[in-house]
Amino acid sequence: MDDGVIAMLGGVVSTVASLAIMFGGVVPYIPQYLDIKRTENSEGFSLYVCLVLLIANTLRILFWFGHWFELPLLCQSIIMTVAMMIMVSLCVSMKSRGQIVHNKEHVFTDFDYDHFWDWTDFQSYVEFMLTFSTMGCLLMYIFIDSVIFVEVLGFMSVLTEAMLGVPQFYKNHISKSTFGMSRKMVLMWLIGDTFKTAYFVVRNAPIQFFVCGVLQICIDLAILIQVLLYRKKNSHLIH
Repeated sequence: MDDGVIAMLGGVVSTVASLAIMFGGVVPYIPQYLDIKRTENSEGFSLYVCLVLLIANTLRILFWFGHWFELPLLCQSIIMTVAMMIMVSLCVSMKSRGQIVHNKEHVFTDFDYDHFWDWTDFQSYVEFMLTFSTMGCLLMYIFIDSVIFVEVLGFMSVLTEAMLGVPQFYKNHISKSTFGMSRKMVLMWLIGDTFKTAYFVVRNAPIQFFVCGVLQICIDLAILIQVLLYRKKNSHLIH
């Protein structure tokens, strides 16, 4: 085969892989989003999944300024941040619709730890993320020349993202059910995390990315095991 053709095919594969990394991360949340819209109920989905992803991707964006890595990974973080805010908006809307009268409004500026990430208006979630991002930018500006600070920030980013499935795993464990959670979402998590971890190896991404990618795969598998363990209760709830 001609060298030019091989180079062209390599470029096409590289472009497809980059696009998959950029947009593939949000695909698993599409079935969960549609399920919530259809049932008008978000109780089966842990909103803390969104918190984990928002924190992780904000840290990753900040990390990029101190340690440049693949642009598709940076774009993925930006796209994921927007997608998670859309998911939060939907969940808050569904929760408010299901409660005709609130005994008390809970907002971010109350600074009430008992109701952290359980606010009654979407604006509070935006305010929290703006506050967190501003503090992160300030710290990065001050310590950007510190290799230790930058590398720790990068590790915190991927470690936080690796904990993505933990809130959902915990919610399933407490309720002893996976009803309301999209199984397609978890299966896509597993497929995406496997692909992403392989991508990290091929592209020589920082080691933190690979280690935490493997951890994500393990958590995905644990949630799928819950689906099997709680299948009887899920069947009962459906009927």
